[in-house]
Amino acid sequence: MNIAKKIEKKINNIEIGDTFTYRDLAIKKEEYSAATKTIERLIKKGIIKRISTGIFYKPKQSIFGELKPDEEKIISPYLFKNGKRIAYITGLLLYNKMGLTTQIPKEISIASNKKRIYISKGNIKASSVKSYVEVTDENYKLLELLDTLKDFNKIPDLDKKSAVIILTDKILALNKKQRKELIEIALEYPPRVRAFLGALLENIDQKINTKSLDDSLNPLSEYRLGITKEILPTVEKWKIK
Repeated sequence: MNIAKKIEKKINNIEIGDTFTYRDLAIKKEEYSAATKTIERLIKKGIIKRISTGIFYKPKQSIFGELKPDEEKIISPYLFKNGKRIAYITGLLLYNKMGLTTQIPKEISIASNKKRIYISKGNIKASSVKSYVEVTDENYKLLELLDTLKDFNKIPDLDKKSAVIILTDKILALNKKQRKELIEIALEYPPRVRAFLGALLENIDQKINTKSLDDSLNPLSEYRLGITKEILPTVEKWKIK
């Protein structure tokens, strides 16, 4: 099978509306020139569209015309480098997806520890924020959770009682190893995050070892999150108000 046919076959297997890069096509170095010509030919035919240099998508048609990929699919290729995750979506879009707010941001926040990521493609705009630790496929969900604790007081239209239930459910879904890693990463976050996590964990199970979180906090500090003991019974111990 020649290179053009091989690429066309791989593209045919990509879901309509999905984004992809050259890496997803598993192109060898010596095939790159021929692959580029094939890609350009497919673009001219309208089979695929280019989002930006090296990033493409298969357009989806509806009775109203072509549908663009959703925001997360357009952004997805920027979250990886050489096949490894280096970033994740955070901020208002994340909190909307979690069901914590109905508001949708005009600009998406992307967190990465090493790379600054900025996107401006049509209506899609994204800016970069620095993550507290290096991002991996194994820990980015934990970072999303900790970011939520960090920004708790900044999330618009937040129902705090419902939010605590949602956060509790997400922690309950973690296994023992993930909870341990969650605590370790939290030590890199601001004190209010450590206190909030400690209160959530102890409310779930008094046997969870939260000593490292407790020891990391100033015993004289208080954390104003607007959470009462009726919402989270353990807030007094962790000096959350």
